[in-house]
Amino acid sequence: AKQYSLYSGCILFTFGFIGNILNILVFTQLKLFRDNRTAFYLTVESINNFIYQFQTISVTILTLTYGDDATERSLGWCKFRYMLSQILVLTSYYTLCLIAIDQFFSTNHQFRLRQMCTIKLARYITFISICIWIAHGILSGCFYDIQGSLGCVISNPVWQQYISSFFYPVLGGLLPIAITSLFSLLAFHNVRRIVRRQIPIVRRRLDQQLTAMVLIRAVIAACFMSPFTIYRIYITKFPVSQNQS
Repeated sequence: AKQYSLYSGCILFTFGFIGNILNILVFTQLKLFRDNRTAFYLTVESINNFIYQFQTISVTILTLTYGDDATERSLGWCKFRYMLSQILVLTSYYTLCLIAIDQFFSTNHQFRLRQMCTIKLARYITFISICIWIAHGILSGCFYDIQGSLGCVISNPVWQQYISSFFYPVLGGLLPIAITSLFSLLAFHNVRRIVRRQIPIVRRRLDQQLTAMVLIRAVIAACFMSPFTIYRIYITKFPVSQNQS
């Protein structure tokens, strides 16, 4: 079982590594995607996902090698691991939201709405978003502590209530799913009306391809985020002892 977990983790990491690197190269090197806001967001998301995958495979190897992830033996690692995980997960979720929102504005039939979003604004919003999630992650990390057989868990009851009642079900669950799904569908609706507008064929096909990509990612995200959200709510409310796991 340990070898299977290690090999499967390495395979997933390899495919994820290749996919993210290809995304970064395509969206940063091709002239077609330069100064394209959606391509910029996808590049940010790919970099973020690469870091998250590296963290995940590192924890997997650590767990299989030593029998645990060392969070119950090192308070610093206990706080840092969950702090970094929250930052990376929230950055990924809400960058996907920004992609869907931007694609909606990019494909809107109203010229005024299309002109509202610029590459400069996209960079500004991304910077603010990352800063918010870093601050949130640092604050959350302060409340993690090692408690006997429970291991690394949230020690503050108020923050535990926030995590179980708002963070996992709303901030890291329903909200990004709803935003991404809604704006992806609206963007898809806009693309179907593009044919009626006088737009160059290259631009039209690019909008159609990017919108299809965003819509597919929204569906995949919703499918994968929902079970994880339910699982994390359960684990937070009913922590399992390390001796029982």
